[in-house]
Amino acid sequence: MFPLEEMKTTCHCSGYTEQQHQPHTILYNILSRADSNYNNNNSMINNNHVNQYDYMIMPHNCHCERRRAVCLKNPEGTCQVASDVLVKTIRFMKSLPSFRQLPVEDQLSLLRDCWVPLFSLGLAQEQTVFEVMDVPQASMLRRILLNSQGPQSEEEQEEEDEGKRSLPTLAGIHKLRSCLNRLWTLNLSPKEYAYLKGAMLFNPDVPGLSTTVFIDSLQQEAQRALQEVVLTLHPGDSGRFSRILLSTSALQAVSQSLITELFFRPVIGQANLFDLLSEMLFMRQEYS
Repeated sequence: MFPLEEMKTTCHCSGYTEQQHQPHTILYNILSRADSNYNNNNSMINNNHVNQYDYMIMPHNCHCERRRAVCLKNPEGTCQVASDVLVKTIRFMKSLPSFRQLPVEDQLSLLRDCWVPLFSLGLAQEQTVFEVMDVPQASMLRRILLNSQGPQSEEEQEEEDEGKRSLPTLAGIHKLRSCLNRLWTLNLSPKEYAYLKGAMLFNPDVPGLSTTVFIDSLQQEAQRALQEVVLTLHPGDSGRFSRILLSTSALQAVSQSLITELFFRPVIGQANLFDLLSEMLFMRQEYS
């Protein structure tokens, strides 16, 4: 579903170079035999199914490939789509009476902890596809220079802070895309998405909550509703409910830094995204 053009097989890191020059190590031979056996035992797998996940597989297990800094190839269009998804995410939270009844501190705690998984679910529901490319060398050099010099003014201080922010990496992109692809494979209905979002929002394990018991009951209620919808829509698929929960649990590994820097930093600049989310959450008219 995603273009493969940003994936390259050429690597210049020391570990990969040594592996190329010393292929006949014990570990290499063991892995080669295991890989050969695996290919032989799985020769009957449907090729279309395998190709669907080709983009998830790293060309090789090298660290420089995983650390490659990337950015959106079409930031203007993609950031607009992402902003729309974010507004819908906040609107969903505000539409739940049980959420609005919570103390403000608990609402903020749930927002801080859950907005990324909910946003990612929104990306999946909206079938959002995005392309990335390597960060331009000029931008990388600018960050390096900013980190090596002391700030001399408020503007330079802001630029230094920008340089210290972690850039999205290709490894993080693969992790996000893997989660999205799993959800797309499930082909969830709007009702399944709605109850799934409720189950993820009301997370009693978030630290610092004052109404943990109530929030736990809300999560169980959302999960029961989700299970009923799944049984109604897919009566012959007894494992679907478990697969849905398993697929969404992987969303917790998607970092806030990745989502913020990739989709929203080009739009908000130096602003704190959580502060903006909080304003959206408690604003009555504009986003409700």
